[in-house]
Amino acid sequence: MTPTPPPTAVLLVGPEATGLAPRLEVSGYSTQQQEPGDALPAAVILSPGCEQRIPELRRRLGARPLLLGITSDSVESRSHCLEWGADDFWLPSLGTSDLLTRLRLHLALAQRQAPTPVSALLTLATLRIDLVARQGWRGQRQLSLTAREYQLLLLLLRHQGSVVSRERILEEIWADQGGGASNVIEVYVRYLRQKLEQEGESRLIHTVRGRGYCLSEGRPPAGPVP
Repeated sequence: MTPTPPPTAVLLVGPEATGLAPRLEVSGYSTQQQEPGDALPAAVILSPGCEQRIPELRRRLGARPLLLGITSDSVESRSHCLEWGADDFWLPSLGTSDLLTRLRLHLALAQRQAPTPVSALLTLATLRIDLVARQGWRGQRQLSLTAREYQLLLLLLRHQGSVVSRERILEEIWADQGGGASNVIEVYVRYLRQKLEQEGESRLIHTVRGRGYCLSEGRPPAGPVP
C-alpha cells in the first residue's frame, strides 16, 4: 500500500493568522505556530502588521510563498504588501475561502518548480540557485527573492543561453492570472535585475526585443525561442 503523504505544513505568524489554524487543518493542512526547526513549512501566512518579519523569514525559508494580511483592499495596502516582499495578500474580513484559494495557487506554482533528482544546484557565473532550499546567491550575497521572482529566475536559469518568450513566461509563472498580467513580466524582470546587480555586478538578464528574455553572461545568442 502506498503511504499517505504528510499534510502540507503552513507557518502562522500573528494573532489573526493563528486564528486560522482550525479552518486550515480541516482543509488538510498542518499548522505551525512557532519558529520552524528542521521541518520547514511550505508557506507562511502573516497577520496584518507582521510585515517586518518578512526579511528574516526570507533569509531562513527562501522563496516559499508568504501571504501577508492587509486591513483594507486598497492600492496602497497591496503596494505596501509587495514592497515588503510578500507574494500575495489576504483580507481577514473576507473569511478563509479567498485565502485558501490564494494559498492553493501559490503552492501549486511552487510544486511546478520542484527540484528534479538530477541536481539540486543550478549555476551561471556567480549566480547559484539551491533548488531544495529555494534560495539564491550572487557570489556570497544571499538574494531575498519572493516566490514569483524565484520561479521566474529559475525558469530563465533552466534555459540559460536561450531566449524564453513572454508567452512561455506567462504560461509558466502567471497562468493563474489569465489575461491580467500585461506588464507584470517587465516589473518582475526589473525587480530581479535590481537584486542581481545590487552591488554593481554584471547584467545577466537580457531583453531580446520582440522575442523575450535570456539569462546569459554575455550577449544572448540568436536561436529558437523555447
